[in-house]
Amino acid sequence: MTTLPTDSCSAAEPKARYTFTSLGCPKNLVDSERMLGLLQLDGYQLVENPAEADFAVVNTCGFIEQARAESYSAIEEMVALKTDGSLRGVIVSGCLAERQREDLLTRYPEIDHLVGVFGREEVTKVADRLIGGLEEQRSVFRPAPSNPLPDRARLRVTPKHFAYLKISEGCDRLCTFCAIPKMRGKHFSKSIEDVVAEAQELAQDGVRELIIVAQDTTYYGKDRYGEPRLAELLTQLDQIEGIDWIRLMYFYPMYLTDALVEVIASSRRIVPYLDMPLQHGSDRMLKRMQRKVSRGETEALLAMLRERIPGLVMRTTMIAGFPGETDADFQALLDFVSAQRFERLGAFAYSLEPDTPAARLPDHLSDEVKQARQAQLMEVQQAIAFAYGESQIGKSVEVLVDAAVPGESNVWIGRSYAEAPDVDPVIYLSGEGLAPGNLVGSEIVATSGYDLVAAAVGPIR
Repeated sequence: MTTLPTDSCSAAEPKARYTFTSLGCPKNLVDSERMLGLLQLDGYQLVENPAEADFAVVNTCGFIEQARAESYSAIEEMVALKTDGSLRGVIVSGCLAERQREDLLTRYPEIDHLVGVFGREEVTKVADRLIGGLEEQRSVFRPAPSNPLPDRARLRVTPKHFAYLKISEGCDRLCTFCAIPKMRGKHFSKSIEDVVAEAQELAQDGVRELIIVAQDTTYYGKDRYGEPRLAELLTQLDQIEGIDWIRLMYFYPMYLTDALVEVIASSRRIVPYLDMPLQHGSDRMLKRMQRKVSRGETEALLAMLRERIPGLVMRTTMIAGFPGETDADFQALLDFVSAQRFERLGAFAYSLEPDTPAARLPDHLSDEVKQARQAQLMEVQQAIAFAYGESQIGKSVEVLVDAAVPGESNVWIGRSYAEAPDVDPVIYLSGEGLAPGNLVGSEIVATSGYDLVAAAVGPIR
């Protein structure tokens, strides 16, 4: 759940006050920021305390069962406030709304309006109807547009010094476990010109770290230009003054051409960090998942990337307990993770999604087996992560300061190029005269679980 800022008040009396809850992935957060920007431009005022709000917006995630449970909880919290008279209305938007549609109104009839993923540009009209007491159109669902929706003029909720930059929408992959194409539609890329213009706008707003996100980043441009054009896009982004770091997320292990790898390896601003969800280490499971890459191909790709990109930090995601996963398949996954020694790894227990092909596969595993395998996988990864952390002691790194540690003097939370926000460990940094957004030369002096401890040694920029 993302906590939102409340300093967006204007001198004029607002049309109404609202509270906003953003759930799910960074792509969904960009949608939230766009809706926040539209509401602000239209005269609505964001407040933190729901007791001071006229209505609530909950931008939901519907990816897996755990995410849906979090979305249901947030909806129920706002519905309860409406029921006791603290709120006049509740708007529910995002992936869960897109996925369940009218079924969500059946489950929660107290919801006033639903806004699908591609209806977000109409959020102010929906708010106007709610405040005006108009109930003739409770749902706004739109088909995926032929061109991606604009993401400029956002009210950003990340710290001022970093921002997510969404370069495409939707996904053409047919992974059997995934419902994202049903919620987000087919892949469609923004133009290079639009992405660069948005990045320049973010740089002018004080962003030092751009985090590139999409459902399938390496596929960027294939739909628009007839071939992937990520290398060309990154070359242009690398020229933008004011940006210090460009971080790459959500790579699929295809379309990593020599040209793309060379751009990543030789650029001034692209940090040597790649997020590449790989899902499994058994060829049989990869085939059942319809990933269209083999373990051998993946191992060759990882070896090439580590050879050509100095200091590369790899992040990946795995699924434990996929339907039909045998003891031998799971052991193959453990062996793969042990051999590759990913610096960053997250694991999900397989979540049965009723409207996906995997739901119809035979030999589903029990929840107990799935949870046990996830825990065993993370135990293997913990040893790898702790060893990596120990190997960093004594090294000099540049740390981007994110925030002060509450209640502490001259202690800060930050990250080096090796840590993405929210999903990776952090660096606890001691030093005087620092502020969020500073990049400061530091020395790693200790570990604290998954996290690192560092001392600022300068310079600060």
